[in-house]
Amino acid sequence: MQRTKKSFTLDSIEEFKLQLLVWAQQFEAVSWLDSNKYNQKYSSFDAVLAVDEFTAIKTDYSNAFDKLKEYQGITKDYLFGYLSYDLKNDVEELSSVNFDGLHFADLYFFQPQRIIFIKGNTIEFSYLKMVDDEIDSDFESISKLPPRAQLSGFDSTEIKIKLRIHKDEYYQKINSILKHIHRGDIYEANFCQEFYAENTQINPLEVYHHLNEISEPPFATFLKCEHQYLLSASPERYLKKEGTQIVSQPIKGTAKRLISTVDDEKIAFDLSRDEKERSENIMIVDLVRNDLSKTAIKGSVKVEELCQVYSFKQVHQLVSTVTSEVESTTNPVDIIRETFPMGSMTGAPKISAMEIIENEEETKRGLYSGAVGYFTPNGDFDFNVVIRSILYNEENKYVSFSVGGAITSKSTPEKEYEECLLKAKAMKYVLTNTN
Repeated sequence: MQRTKKSFTLDSIEEFKLQLLVWAQQFEAVSWLDSNKYNQKYSSFDAVLAVDEFTAIKTDYSNAFDKLKEYQGITKDYLFGYLSYDLKNDVEELSSVNFDGLHFADLYFFQPQRIIFIKGNTIEFSYLKMVDDEIDSDFESISKLPPRAQLSGFDSTEIKIKLRIHKDEYYQKINSILKHIHRGDIYEANFCQEFYAENTQINPLEVYHHLNEISEPPFATFLKCEHQYLLSASPERYLKKEGTQIVSQPIKGTAKRLISTVDDEKIAFDLSRDEKERSENIMIVDLVRNDLSKTAIKGSVKVEELCQVYSFKQVHQLVSTVTSEVESTTNPVDIIRETFPMGSMTGAPKISAMEIIENEEETKRGLYSGAVGYFTPNGDFDFNVVIRSILYNEENKYVSFSVGGAITSKSTPEKEYEECLLKAKAMKYVLTNTN
């Protein structure tokens, strides 16, 4: 489908980003992806806003990938949206029966009438023909908005965050997973728990802004689907396709940032040598290599980086980079189907791990540990992993964030619980303004 493109150059990009997000709130479908200028070898642009749904697909998991494949093949345009974790039930004989307070559809993508790309100091408007006469007026409207006008508006003291699984029960569940590991059923499981607040109203834009400000991750997302919101500070890429190259960058291994430079460098160095954290990461790298090999040209799967320390504002992480080459005729949706859900959020072997964590967890994951991203008109794509994220259903006033950790034979319930609290810190802080 033809798009009209027009570029503008600006001095103050950061202010324009805020103005863009304020302007976007008038639309029912909004997807904002921001790399926060993180120096990423594989990034295509610094940020992008997609709004104003022209066509869309929204479905449960049943035949979801086939429906997406058909939709992507027909539109051959930019599509923005998400894949929820529960699409696992379309890929394998699995089910999701746990409590769901958020009620997101299992899969949602939309073809936006208006897309705005940011790269360096250049803003590129890419509009469908039926709205392309509004590019100049939209640019003017956005530029005139007071950027911080909508960054206030909820009383944080009213937010009472509860745990779905309490400490003693959490310990029991970890011990149960460890029994499976010691018995040889699995090597690793990513076990998640939910923090939530009921009867709560938040200003999604303000919460996203604060979360992004304290985290500055490379895969930040503000997603709005009518009354449902995702406010994400994800540091992790799930999968990217550029031409015939596929890139996956799983994260496993976490250490907190420290104030003293010497101490901070030491804890990062210790993380790079930590046997347990490295073994977690390497197990997932093996799983990713196996997943990518299903669609790869024989012999093309390579590990570019193994257990590399990447430092973010809140934490240090061990990140690995696995790449492959595919035939130019390979369908993009099939590449996603063969690797979904991402190994860093399941465990290994994947199917057994998913069965065990479904049994032990108390909450339906939904969009958490799924993926948000986009397809280009020529079938390239880029998706993050939905972690370090707040989910909000405005209609039923339900706020939720989940955190997880990789359980291996070397895990102890106490350490895993501590790691969960560390990962939850940023989300809890922006919702309550307390440490």
